[in-house]
Amino acid sequence: MTVMPFEDVPQTRRWWARAAFAAVLCAAAVPLVAAGVAGTVALLLTGAGGVVVTVAGIYWFLISRGVLRWCALALAVIAPLVVLFLFVQAGLLLEVMISGGLVFVAVVCARAALRERREGSKMTEYPAPDARRPFLVMNPRSGGGKVVKFDLQRKAEELGAEVALLDGPGHVDVAVLARDAVARGADLLGVAGGDGTQALVAGIAAEHNLPFLVISAGTRNHFALDLGLDREDPTGCLDALRDGMELHVDLGKINGRTFVNNSSFGVYAEVVQSPEYRDDKAGTVLEMLPDLIKGDKGARLLAKIDGTTVDGPQAVLVSNGPYGSHDLAGLGRRTRLDRGVLGAVALSASSTREAVGLLRRATKRGLIQRTGVEVVVDADVPEIPVGVDGEALLIPTPVRCSIEPGALRVLVPRHRPGVPPAQPALDLVRLRELAWGRRTAAHVAASAGA
Repeated sequence: MTVMPFEDVPQTRRWWARAAFAAVLCAAAVPLVAAGVAGTVALLLTGAGGVVVTVAGIYWFLISRGVLRWCALALAVIAPLVVLFLFVQAGLLLEVMISGGLVFVAVVCARAALRERREGSKMTEYPAPDARRPFLVMNPRSGGGKVVKFDLQRKAEELGAEVALLDGPGHVDVAVLARDAVARGADLLGVAGGDGTQALVAGIAAEHNLPFLVISAGTRNHFALDLGLDREDPTGCLDALRDGMELHVDLGKINGRTFVNNSSFGVYAEVVQSPEYRDDKAGTVLEMLPDLIKGDKGARLLAKIDGTTVDGPQAVLVSNGPYGSHDLAGLGRRTRLDRGVLGAVALSASSTREAVGLLRRATKRGLIQRTGVEVVVDADVPEIPVGVDGEALLIPTPVRCSIEPGALRVLVPRHRPGVPPAQPALDLVRLRELAWGRRTAAHVAASAGA
């Protein structure tokens, strides 16, 4: 989505924003009015106390380990339940239900206000030439064994494809396999596997101007999702070999290596670099988070995003095309992959409170979001950990990310689910601007650099 120039925002969206704030105020006023003057102070103290205890519990959960961590989590969960119980005990159950309904109304109004004018989300399709000698790489272990589960090898071979399985013994160099296939006359390259393998072979396909087939047989397959493919049924991707269209999409480059989704630096990259991450993702994040939040680990970064310099961010995410404006972690979707620019997000939060505020989009302090053709990340050490399409790498500094517009010819089936339009996030900063008819300094700066 493109953020509409502030002066061109329809008046109806401003009224939706004001209605959202009015609904929130009514939601807060209902139990207070019902409690009367005497009970108002008690309710305010109870609610404020619950918020303080919950925030403190979340803070100590993030920075602690062992028993203290789980006690903090229990406190953060129990506190709002206790507040709700006290409200019910005070005979305010009906009022609480009404307030909940008003909060729901506020969310609906806020989403209506924040829904931007959508640019065309469908990428241009081109006729696809017939592939006479397609070559596909398939990883039987990827995605919990989807290659075997969906019998992809047999189905691909019946369509005339040569299939190479990454089943060992030992390490198999995917790039060598793909280059050898091109030397033998392959006129299409494809991968049934994860995004890291997709990126390696996609780079070779782009280098030789060959069509590339994405088969969604990996665990997450964000690239396939943003191409509008079906991640639950990789068999449908093979339909492109007999009835396909081409999309010309961008490719990201990081120090010469191709990436199709994103490259992450700082906190997330430190976590991905841990040897335990693959086997226990949640446990590894929880174990490393205290040191990372306190700044006890990791190099000091310096990011340069098309003329904007960010000194000391805790996390930087560079994506092959921008994610939605609300997506700070690269977990959402890109509505298009042919914009010709990188997306970049730099986060700086000196405390857990600031980090929570960023995630709730209650503040833009510490958040830089830009698009550009180049991002350079430097550090005070000779090499830094980087997560490239989920793969943990150590890359010499400075690390240079760039974009190659329209470099990859992707073959997709004519009939596929497609990419749904992005839904607006609850951006409180933008909502305030819409409601009160003026722009904050933070939004002016963000818009100028976007």
